[in-house]
Amino acid sequence: MTGKGTQISTREYRALAELRYVIRRFLNFSEAAARAARIEPQQHQLLLALKGMPTKSRPTVGAVAERLQLHHNSAVELAQRAIERGFVERRSSQADRREVLLHITARGEGLLRQLSLAHRTEMRSAGPILARALKELVDRRPTRATIPSKKKATRKKV
Repeated sequence: MTGKGTQISTREYRALAELRYVIRRFLNFSEAAARAARIEPQQHQLLLALKGMPTKSRPTVGAVAERLQLHHNSAVELAQRAIERGFVERRSSQADRREVLLHITARGEGLLRQLSLAHRTEMRSAGPILARALKELVDRRPTRATIPSKKKATRKKV
């Protein structure tokens, strides 16, 4: 598969590698911070997904499953464990009593705030490296190797 846009420079490979490295380092930090706070990393992600839910989204198990990229039944189990730990509660929707919504409890809010402050500090450290790698990949103008040559069209004689 060669042609328009299929070339990639050494700088772009390095930027992709750096991006993955910084993301993996951040994820490792995140998991360790959650465990140090005595919460499962996925429960932390559940709390963050609920707190940071887009305005037009409803905090249902299905929405959480999508945000965390989990199967629905895995999201149900995750929510149930968070409910048992007192981090989350279920409430019936006022608009539709059949719809069940997930809400963070005061205990969950306190824990999420503590973890989010630590994550913000870590991201302020890693952010500039991440931003440079992203900029290299997203804003980069094509190099000579990636610009397709403009050959003159030749007409076939009939």
